[in-house]
Amino acid sequence: MSTESDIREFLASRRAKITPQQAGLPAYGGKRRVPGLRREEVALLAGVSIDYYVRLERGHIAGASEDVLDAVANALQLDDAERAHLYDLARAAAKRPNRRGKRARGPLPDSVLRVLASMTDSPAFIRNGRLDILATNPLGRALYAPLYTDDAPSPVNIARFQFLNPRGRDFFPDWDDSLNTTVSLLRTEAGRAPHDSDLTGLVGELVTRSEGFRTAWAKHNVRLHHTGRKSFHHPAVGVLTLDFDAMELPAQPGLTLTAYTAAPGTPDHDALQLLAALAATENAEPTRQPSDRPGR
Repeated sequence: MSTESDIREFLASRRAKITPQQAGLPAYGGKRRVPGLRREEVALLAGVSIDYYVRLERGHIAGASEDVLDAVANALQLDDAERAHLYDLARAAAKRPNRRGKRARGPLPDSVLRVLASMTDSPAFIRNGRLDILATNPLGRALYAPLYTDDAPSPVNIARFQFLNPRGRDFFPDWDDSLNTTVSLLRTEAGRAPHDSDLTGLVGELVTRSEGFRTAWAKHNVRLHHTGRKSFHHPAVGVLTLDFDAMELPAQPGLTLTAYTAAPGTPDHDALQLLAALAATENAEPTRQPSDRPGR
């Protein structure tokens, strides 16, 4: 993953999504050679020279001020996730450390595992930005049971299962949305941690082995993933759609705790209770996944 090429492709892909009409520019006649805005139109909207914007889109963004980045983000109508990604790319180009601080390494603290264990009614797990599952509570382990096969690499990785395991498409019934979410999360993480060799290796493996991942990766989409709904086709309880809330762990930079719930009295809640009954026969302690660097 080259930072310069990521900047170039990201800005060009965002520019292609905005029409002159959406940007409030007059619609001139004639066929346009490129979709979306031209570079000179972005420069006009951002209040910078055409030559300067061309340099930015070529990846020479390291010296750009926050005011310039904000102006470009406004011109391209970037959402919160895209704006944060642009800043991450600028930091990477300038080789400045991410504001999130040092990324977590080493085993998870016992206090965090106790919090996870206390969440008895909700499937919950802790992951890193590469979507490695680092720890689960028993119900989370039961929900993601299809990922835990004897031949699965350790730590279990959601993206690797989704794209490289034949059962991945069946386990995630809303396939297109799930695919785009996973790729967008990894693309976001690549902006935050462009020199993470494990992330680079995972992306390289998926790009090489999965056409679906390769196509989605080339779109350069990013997103924030704090709350929403997700569907699973679980082999033991069938299809269930759960609400999720994802919370970053401030004391463990780069790690996220995700919990799933269902509204009482719904079929999804009934399915979740059935899954909990099945999980009750398993170990009551959180399952920590072995890894050379489990907290990264």
